[in-house]
Amino acid sequence: MLSQEQRTTILELNKQSVSKREIARVLGISRVAVRKVLRSNSTTVPELQRAEKAEPHRQQILELFDQCKGNLVRVHEELVAAGAELSYAALTAFCRRHGIGYAPPVPAGQYDFAPGEEMQHDTSPHELELGGKKRKVQTASAVLCYSRILFFQCYPTFQRFDCKVFLTDALRYMGGVTTRVMIDNTHVVVLRGSGREMVPVPEMAAFGERFGFQFVAHAIGNANRSGRVERPFSFIEGNFLAGRTFSSWEDLNQRAREWCDKVNATYKKHIRAVPRELFAVERLHLKPLPVWIPEVYRLYPRLVDIEGYVALNSNRYSVPVDWIGRRVEVRETRDKVEIQLDARHLVTHRRIAEAEHQRVTLAEHRPPRGQRAPRPDPHPEEQAIVSAAPELAEYVVGLKQRSRKVITLALRQLLRLVREYPREPLLGAVREAGRYGLYDLDRLERMILRRVTRDYFLLDGGSDND
Repeated sequence: MLSQEQRTTILELNKQSVSKREIARVLGISRVAVRKVLRSNSTTVPELQRAEKAEPHRQQILELFDQCKGNLVRVHEELVAAGAELSYAALTAFCRRHGIGYAPPVPAGQYDFAPGEEMQHDTSPHELELGGKKRKVQTASAVLCYSRILFFQCYPTFQRFDCKVFLTDALRYMGGVTTRVMIDNTHVVVLRGSGREMVPVPEMAAFGERFGFQFVAHAIGNANRSGRVERPFSFIEGNFLAGRTFSSWEDLNQRAREWCDKVNATYKKHIRAVPRELFAVERLHLKPLPVWIPEVYRLYPRLVDIEGYVALNSNRYSVPVDWIGRRVEVRETRDKVEIQLDARHLVTHRRIAEAEHQRVTLAEHRPPRGQRAPRPDPHPEEQAIVSAAPELAEYVVGLKQRSRKVITLALRQLLRLVREYPREPLLGAVREAGRYGLYDLDRLERMILRRVTRDYFLLDGGSDND
């Protein structure tokens, strides 16, 4: 069917006395079509008055559409099987014109942000070569929505601790705080709900209050709302990670920061500006950082093992040997691990970023080669037993060698016997037990009780108890 422009051209050329043959040749149409336009003498495109082939089957199409769960291929097969003479193209065109299974297109929009209004944060997995091995990492990214300033770092995992570490670094890098931080409904921040109904974890809500921002989340499936931070991930993968290898986590994140500095100072075609230049305007609208920013940390109670190490995330960190068997408090920060026995005793190690089953040993925690470590002091229970009853010293030595119980528990039980029972029955029972090599303290206690009963609870057989 000829368009309105073609019809107008035909009428204009006819007024200039151009022949019908020439008009048809110039426009690439038939002379019959030219005659019809000249006969109608109108530029209006006539409406197509033609019945649709699928119209008689409309009700059947609607029923089959529900039965076939929206699969038009199956709908067409069932129609043809029922005797309908209808092509698949005619069916899809009919459904499209009448809105059967087709939602009307929605025009795309855009989000505009004022300076200092919002920062978007998200994570994405990427593969890279780290320490000579291919591995998957979690890339955390943050973008200022107005100036498009980008900051990202990589982590072996991304937990709540890592999220707080990253956001602290990001806010320091940007030199200020926005009003809100948009997230992608991540479980690291979200306690319950989604979108506008999202309620953050109290720990993360308190973290945001410390800096003066609020966590918000977009509706599930509405990735366009966080498009500022979604777009750079492909850029990071295709530019920063392409062809680069890294020796360690420190090397990876330091080079990532340097790459961000370079990218933020480069002209961007899609915004027609340099992010650093826009940031000069946005920085004036950012909230200032707190005067003091506390270091992000995690606390763990631990017991020093028999080898003089403290376990954390499958790695083991050394402590002085005289801490063996004692309880310590472990503080894990971004770069270090602090192990504290009390207010005066503290050990600091470099933190291993991931679970590598490594031993981290400081030289001062081990004696020089060929020199034995000093033997620890005797158990306090042993000292208390020998002080109260020096006659038991030989029995205590045998008990430590041959007892089937944990030595500390055995010594505590023997100390209880010393404190609770009379001295003579106790010493007599211990001498007898030592003569026969008996170090079962439960049996020793029964022997003491028999002696106590015999010596202290004798009853007169001839007395009348009436």
